[in-house]
Amino acid sequence: MAMENDSSVTEFILTGLTENPELQLPLFVIFLVNFVATVVGNLSLMSLIFLNSNLQTPMYFFLFNLSFIDLCYSFVFTPKTLMSFVLEKNRISFTGCMTQLFFFCFFANCECDVLTIMAYDRYVAICQPLLYMVIMSPRRCSLMMFGSYLMGFVGAFVLTGCVISLNFCDSNIINHYVCDIFPLLQLSCSSTYANELVSSVVVSIVVIASSIIILMSYALILFNIIQMSSGKGLSKAMSTCSSHIITVALFYGFGMLTHIKTSFAKTVGQGKIFSVFHTSLVPMLKLLIYSLRNKDVKLDMKRTMKRITS
Repeated sequence: MAMENDSSVTEFILTGLTENPELQLPLFVIFLVNFVATVVGNLSLMSLIFLNSNLQTPMYFFLFNLSFIDLCYSFVFTPKTLMSFVLEKNRISFTGCMTQLFFFCFFANCECDVLTIMAYDRYVAICQPLLYMVIMSPRRCSLMMFGSYLMGFVGAFVLTGCVISLNFCDSNIINHYVCDIFPLLQLSCSSTYANELVSSVVVSIVVIASSIIILMSYALILFNIIQMSSGKGLSKAMSTCSSHIITVALFYGFGMLTHIKTSFAKTVGQGKIFSVFHTSLVPMLKLLIYSLRNKDVKLDMKRTMKRITS
């Protein structure tokens, strides 16, 4: 993918989260702690799933990929955000900006797809338990994950292409701490109608398609749960789905708030705040949800720690 266009702008300046000098150091420390915790936590969870044979199931295979995506996602934004707190002008080249935008779109799209697959996985596990290992075979799971990465790549390619094709003539100051689509569209000196339309269609297809599949999966799960006569089965089904439901709500909730707000110039400031939650806090919360609320993960973590200490 070419990283060039006819713009006179060769680099951008990111305004960051705040221009208040008193907040720079506290925010730097908060983001650094969050970054380290997210990286260490996701690497630990991935290692735990990889090393423990009883976690070699479809559900944990998808959780492994979700942790991998969150790990990569944190490297797309956080290092550059940390630099914005210590540099007087946080510069990023045109190529660097487009690269950051591409990987942001890629991992965001992949996460939508993985969360959708995980909802389908829970549907099969609860509604068709006898056929679970047949339907969710290793080959099919691998193909679904390959498809999610492929669709993420195609979506990111199209969205980044919509921005690369624009002209940037005068201002090069991005009123954000990352290279996001809407702040870049606002900077362009050429018509953005077609670009906005294509971007909206691509995002809508991804969000609507994944939302329909997730809602249908949980509607069928709910119908199946209502028919359960066993209280133990009901409790197990609810505990299996609760972590994923909370994760989906956090990811889609803050994602929608972020892009609805940043699409309007008057609310860019609010969009930044929601974007912080979406890009930094939500990955950390997802890690805690899947670690602290999962009995298998906690049990294997204790076993692994005992093996290490002994």
